Amino acid sequence: MIKQTLKIKGMHCASCATIISKKVGALAGVGNINVNVATENANVEFDPQIISVKKMNDEVLKLGYSFIDSKDEKLKELLVMKHKVRFVLPLAILVFLFMMWNILAEAFPSSILRLPISMDLFNTVSMILATVVIFWIGQPFLKGVLRFIKYRVANMDTLIGIGTLTAYIYSLVVTLFPQVRVLLNLPEYTYFDVTIVVIGFVIFGKYLESRSKLQTGEAIEKLLGLQAKTAIVFRDGIESEISISDVVVGDIIIVKPGTKIPVDGKIIEGQSSIDESMITGEPVPVDKKMGDLVVGATINKQGNFRFTATKVGSETVLSQIIKMAEEAQGSKAPIQALADKVSSIFVPVVLIISILTLILWLTVGTAFLGFSSALSFGILSFVGILVIACPCALGLATPTAIIVGVGKGAEYGILVKNAESLEKLSKVDTVVLDKTGTITKGKPEVTDVVVLHKDFTDQQVLQFAGSVEKLSEHPLAEAVVKKVQENNTELLKVENFSALEGVGVRGEIDGRTIYVHKPGVADTDVSVSTSNAEESEKIKELQEQGKTVVVVEINSKKIGLIALSDTLKEEAIGAIAKLHKRGIKVVMLTGDNHLAAEYIAKQANIDDVISEVMPAHKALKIKELQLAGRKVAMVGDGINDAPALVQADVGIAMATGTDIAIESAGITLLHGDLNKLSQAFNLSQSTMRTIKQNLFWAFIYNVIGIPIAAGLLYPIWGIVLNPVFAGIAMAGSSVSVVTNSLRLKTKKLK
Repeated sequence: MIKQTLKIKGMHCASCATIISKKVGALAGVGNINVNVATENANVEFDPQIISVKKMNDEVLKLGYSFIDSKDEKLKELLVMKHKVRFVLPLAILVFLFMMWNILAEAFPSSILRLPISMDLFNTVSMILATVVIFWIGQPFLKGVLRFIKYRVANMDTLIGIGTLTAYIYSLVVTLFPQVRVLLNLPEYTYFDVTIVVIGFVIFGKYLESRSKLQTGEAIEKLLGLQAKTAIVFRDGIESEISISDVVVGDIIIVKPGTKIPVDGKIIEGQSSIDESMITGEPVPVDKKMGDLVVGATINKQGNFRFTATKVGSETVLSQIIKMAEEAQGSKAPIQALADKVSSIFVPVVLIISILTLILWLTVGTAFLGFSSALSFGILSFVGILVIACPCALGLATPTAIIVGVGKGAEYGILVKNAESLEKLSKVDTVVLDKTGTITKGKPEVTDVVVLHKDFTDQQVLQFAGSVEKLSEHPLAEAVVKKVQENNTELLKVENFSALEGVGVRGEIDGRTIYVHKPGVADTDVSVSTSNAEESEKIKELQEQGKTVVVVEINSKKIGLIALSDTLKEEAIGAIAKLHKRGIKVVMLTGDNHLAAEYIAKQANIDDVISEVMPAHKALKIKELQLAGRKVAMVGDGINDAPALVQADVGIAMATGTDIAIESAGITLLHGDLNKLSQAFNLSQSTMRTIKQNLFWAFIYNVIGIPIAAGLLYPIWGIVLNPVFAGIAMAGSSVSVVTNSLRLKTKKLK
């Protein structure tokens, strides 16, 4: 089985999506198909040994749809629609004004308001114009009627086609055969104007909807536009500019100031300041030096440097972001299931309702109003129901919001894997945070220096320790050296260095023996290690804070203590406070000892701590919270936390700018920034709120609109909805849903 995304031509509503899904899904060799009415894409999983794209295309072609190769086809289709709108919209507006004038003249009889042309002339002109409109502009609707007759499949085009064709044929008979009108005592009025205005406004609505749907995917277009087109490579001693597609892993690439970095890699020469806002959302440039990683499509602000390409093509960070965003935009949220179910039966139900309404008018209505009036009202109601009924709004309600929401998240460095994760996140009431690398920086830092001898300063304690530790490869040694360098202190020359496994390091500086070791362990030349009460108390105090303590000696004389700890990320306290403000409980889950975990939790104001848990058991702790009725989001690094990420209702991976392929997580936060966690909740809640608004108005529109079009208000106020207003309302409903979703683009995530 292979997966392929195919663009669809001719799909305009949720019923279209249902027809395509059923038809293609029933073909041998097709495993799964997901049709998205907003993106007008079909994600198809199929066996190429059994079925081809051409065969699938042949099946949908006879139903009025086709699979196309690119977005260019959609743009051409939109251009054709634009030309039709330019012709029909002014005409529809003019006819609509005439209709309003006529309605006003009937309501307030006056010679001033009477139309200056005869009804016969008006009907003749309207007939000619309506004929052009229905057989040229309205071609898609007529084809929808023919497909319904031939294949028994109906969509929105079918409803509009049957409605406008009914109005047109009735009017044609009344105009061309006046004796029939006289025989049946039918009114002189025709519905050519209804045909013109309904088709005009519906086509205009479809045009606005199609144009808006293209705008919903702008986030992906912007991401694609970020890619560099060329790269300057250094091969065989020669600099040359080549297409980015020709860059291979291992190439040495030259980057000049003000240019985009072509692919991902590692700096081997030079240094610079790089704008990484496209992956981190942070506007402040990041300083980079030799050995640092760089990401393709980020911008080199100043300085020249060279780097070795490590990831190219589909493996780069930008390509992975685009892939994740596209897959998420094509996925369905659980909340869409109801809309899909309604849309699948919507058109047949509307056809039945419209026919029953016509029958009721011709039977019950004739008994009270007479045949002539009942037929007139029946036709108005029949056409009105078919025109006003709109599964489009229902079908667009969820996917348009998902598309815009996912794109908005990508702008902020929040990558959503699927729509389901986005929906579930809005219901989360408990966030479980891994400690190391999530709440903390994941690297030990020097936090305290305690002087034990009056002849030495804290700077000297660090200098002697750092000079010896410089020759060690231990992570704690690296932290001590880094602290010395931050203080701009010179590292001294060390001789006779030796690393004592599990104990510490030793070396000689200017003939003096420097020994850095953990507490309670003596120099190998000394039989016992002695500590005074003050020293022991200080060591105990530091260890109770979860810190690692090392002792610094010179010639067996203890001169100081150095405490090291994995420290909180700068944004941790503020980020957790934002979660609390949302009413979310925060739990820390870690394999560290209880003292270290409690100390960090207290600093960050975390509600609950679960410590000393093996990685394999973290998922069980998540399950325990779920069994207690909590909706849980697990936040971790996506590697040793993978089982817990999968077990949680929503798995959230903290990723660096060069590592985003976290398969176990539903949402990935770039740059490992905890502030993005609150932004992700904001994104989820805003997207779900938009979806619910869309669904509410789509349902209410049909629940209210169809009965009114059927004539529900006639017995009370004598009102029958003119199909013209039904057409305006139908077009407006779809456009309003898409427009409401587009508002997410202006949302500021906090």
